[in-house]
Order: sequence, then C-alpha cells, then structure tokens
Amino acid sequence: MPQTHPEIIADVLDNTPSMFARPECLEGGEGDYPPPGSAAEDARFNVLQTRLSALWQSVIHNPYAEQTVVVVPSLTLDVEEMHKLKGVVHYEERMLFHLILLAMPKTRVVFVSSLPVHQKIIDYLLQLLPGVPYSHARQRLHMFSTYDGSVRPLTQKILERPTLLERLRRCIGNTNHAHLTAFNVTPLEMRLSVALNVPLYGAHPGLLNWGTKSGARKLFRTEGVLMPDGYEDLRDEHDIARATAELAISKPDLRRVVVKLNDGFSGDGNGIYRLDALRRKGPLTLEEASTVVRADMPRTIRFQAKDQQWEPYAQKFRQMQGVVESFIEGRGKTSPSVQLRVNPLRQVELISTHDQILGGPDGQVFIGCSFPARHTYSHELHQGARILGQALAAKGVLGRLSIDYLAIPDHKSRRTIMYAIEINLRKGGTTHPFRTLQLLTGGTYVSQLGQFKMASGKSKFYVASDNLESERYRGLSPHDLIDITTYSGLHYASSTNTGVVFHLLGALSEFGKLGVTCIGNSPLEARALYERTVLTLDQQSQSMRWMV
Repeated sequence: MPQTHPEIIADVLDNTPSMFARPECLEGGEGDYPPPGSAAEDARFNVLQTRLSALWQSVIHNPYAEQTVVVVPSLTLDVEEMHKLKGVVHYEERMLFHLILLAMPKTRVVFVSSLPVHQKIIDYLLQLLPGVPYSHARQRLHMFSTYDGSVRPLTQKILERPTLLERLRRCIGNTNHAHLTAFNVTPLEMRLSVALNVPLYGAHPGLLNWGTKSGARKLFRTEGVLMPDGYEDLRDEHDIARATAELAISKPDLRRVVVKLNDGFSGDGNGIYRLDALRRKGPLTLEEASTVVRADMPRTIRFQAKDQQWEPYAQKFRQMQGVVESFIEGRGKTSPSVQLRVNPLRQVELISTHDQILGGPDGQVFIGCSFPARHTYSHELHQGARILGQALAAKGVLGRLSIDYLAIPDHKSRRTIMYAIEINLRKGGTTHPFRTLQLLTGGTYVSQLGQFKMASGKSKFYVASDNLESERYRGLSPHDLIDITTYSGLHYASSTNTGVVFHLLGALSEFGKLGVTCIGNSPLEARALYERTVLTLDQQSQSMRWMV
C-alpha cells in the first residue's frame, strides 16, 4: 500500500484548475465522503484499495465469481493537449474492450461515457463475443452517459453530476464485489473511487511522477537502464537552452535534441531542435552556447503537434516542466514498447510487446502499432520490463503500464541497442487492440516465445491504428461501415480467426476518423489486411454498391 500523499494531491488540485477543479457538488465533503484533497479522503481511498487483493484472487480462481466492473474511460489529461486530438471525446470508446469481461457469466459491466454510445456499436461488439448469447451479455451491461461532449475529463463531468453519481451507486449495488477501472489515474479518479465507495485498479495519484518524462529518466538511471543522454526537471526556456548547450558541448557529433513536456502524450508534446546554429559558431563557452540557443530555438524548433507555436509551448513547459534529450539517430531505427501489469498481489506480469508505428514531421507521433514486436529484441524488452516493473511495484504502482524504447541496429556487432524512452502509467494505444484479440480468440501472450498463442497452438498477429482518417469517410454512420465491411469480406470471421475489427466508430461521421485492428496468421497477412482495409474504405466510401 503506498504512503498517503494528501499534500501532493491538494497541491495538484489547487494549481491545475483546468483539469482538476473541485466539483462544487462535492465541496466541503457533502454526503458521506471527505473533502477533496484531504487526509481523510486519502485514508478512505487507501482502505478501499485493500479490497483489491481478495477481489483479484476470487475472480482469477473462479470465473463464475460475482463481480461488477465500473469502466470510466476518461482521458484525464491536460485539456489544451486533449484539444490536439481530433474527435477526442470518442477515444473513450476504445475502452469498450472491457466487454470481454461479459464472457464470465456472473460479471456485470457498468460503462460510463461523455456521450451515449450508439446501440449499433454495442451490438457490433457484443456479437463478436465468443461463447456467450448476446441477450445474456447485454442484460449484464449497463450504459450511462453525462450527455456532455465538451473537451474535459469524463471523470470531472461525472463528479459534477450528483444524480448520475447516485444512479451509478444504485446500479453498482453491493460494493464488496465491485471495482473501478480508468484510462489513467489522477486525483479526480481517486475522488470518484471514494464517492462510489469502490476500489480503483490503478496507481495512487501520489505516484504519478514516475509516469512523467522526468520521473522515468530518474528511474532508468537508478535501475541502470540505458537511456538517451539528457537532462530532466527542467523548469523553463532558460533551463531548456542551458541543457541543450551542455549536450551540444559534451557531444560534438550530436545533430539534434528533443524537447519534451513532462506530461505530453502520443508525441504531441515534443519538439525537435537542430544544432546547426551552434555548430556554425565553432567552439563556445556554456554561457555563449546558451545565448545562441535562446535566440535561435524559438525560430527554428520543429514541433510535432500541428500548428504549435513557441510562446504557448514555452508557457505550457513552465506549467508542466520537462526534459531535453539527445535525438538518437540510426539507420533501421524502430520504436518498440512493452506492456505489463502489476496486479493487486504486487506481481509483475508481462502482457504484450508492440512495434509502434510513428508519424509526424520527425517520426515522434504515435499512429498505430504492429503486434508482437520483432523477435530479434523481444528478450531485451522482456528483461527491461521485469527490471522496471519490479522497481515500480516496490514503489506501490498498481495496474497497467507500458515502457517505450528506441531500438537501434548495431550492424558491426549484429546486436540491437535498446534505449528506454518513457514510462506510461496508464492504458494506451496498444491496450485496446490487444484486448480485442484476447476477446476474439481467448488466447494469451507467451513471453517465453514472444508470441500470442490460441489454445489450438496457432499464433496470431495484428496491425492496429487509431488514425484512419479521410474527408471521404465523413457522413458515414456505424451502420454504413458495418455494411461496407460485410460487403467487402473484411469482417472478422470466427471460423478463421482473421479479419478486421473497428473501433472509434462514434468519430466516423463527424470527423471522418476511426480505428482498426487487422488480425492475421502472420505479420505479412496482418499488414496486407491493413492495406486492403484502407484501400477498401477509400473506394467504397465513394460508392453505394454495398447498400442492402
């Protein structure tokens, strides 16, 4: 059990009102729960967390055990950063993979979203659930909505609605068999856990620092894990300039650095700065080099987020703080990640590995992933995950997390050099496609082999993305998409355990955007299926031959 950190939580609540504003309906401890950010709230939360171990063991050993899982897919992130994600409110639909839990006949799922999820989307997913009649699963699924599509964290919206909170309490019923799961954990999710009187499967908010860019670098250093040269805990543009100058002087061959916001996500908080201005000046003192960077960086840094400008970025950096790192060059460079889980028994479990598909101006922005990661470095990923997972578990971290790397082929030694880049103490873009694969096949990732195996022994592979986007797709409904996939033969087939499963369907008509998981029996088949899917959508979105 982590130590209580009421002063940290109160400080976060006080200093980031845009994300963690105290809901008026809960101010002053109204109702049978303590005030936000108080020592009493922290103590109540820690008591609730002690239930998780018994709940976990009950379900693991008995698939017929009663349980209620409350799913709150809130992206409780910086609101300005959330605005950069087109259709961000529909990203909540990614956590519909929790419908896999309805395969257990006495499990109930309570799912809350900002906007109502279209019934066609629910039908589409439940009909994929193997071994359970649709009607039986549907009666154990309870959907709630705030009817609020604003770009704010869903958890905040729930806490502002006392009647919705009461409806959730009544639906949950016996809290001894219930727990809450969320996309990420902040003081808001802790507050909701206390308000609902159910434990939260996730890390205590006082441990959030280990999931920042600076906190991850400190852990990498402590555990002896290789990472890019750089500096953390930078406060402002002056610190950025000095850290950049120090890196340039200490590494004469360095050509670029990466500036990162501590709490940036999907690469949108990154900027790439070339050292050309410094190199043209020749040898400089640290102060001289810092002066050059301060003058040049605002004009020449290239941000990964579209339309990002220096002044608002510098202001956000002063709020979030961040790091400067050497940009790792390398022919054949890849970006693998490893996913793991610290369960309520404090055991570290390897869940999966992926090769990330990156885009943006400098290959920093997460677009999608392929599963599993290349076999040539899966052992190194597993080894690093165990070291860092055990270290995080020892600090009290709980739940799902991932670790991102850069893999650089060393052609002389025929080895791969692995640089740890960041830790994400949350679910991510690789969580929902993997859980979708589990839902459909009932298989599991075998870490000894670095592969996903079905009970039959057959291996499965996929390519997934949250970012299939085209103006051509605007105006298509979820119903239209299902008709297109059926007409084109893309629909997932249980007879072959291959095909395409879509998500983010709620974003399709308005934003022309959706997500996809393409499952095959080999990496080549999965990639070919992905390419065929893109081609089919582009063609059929301009046709009506598929209409019945």
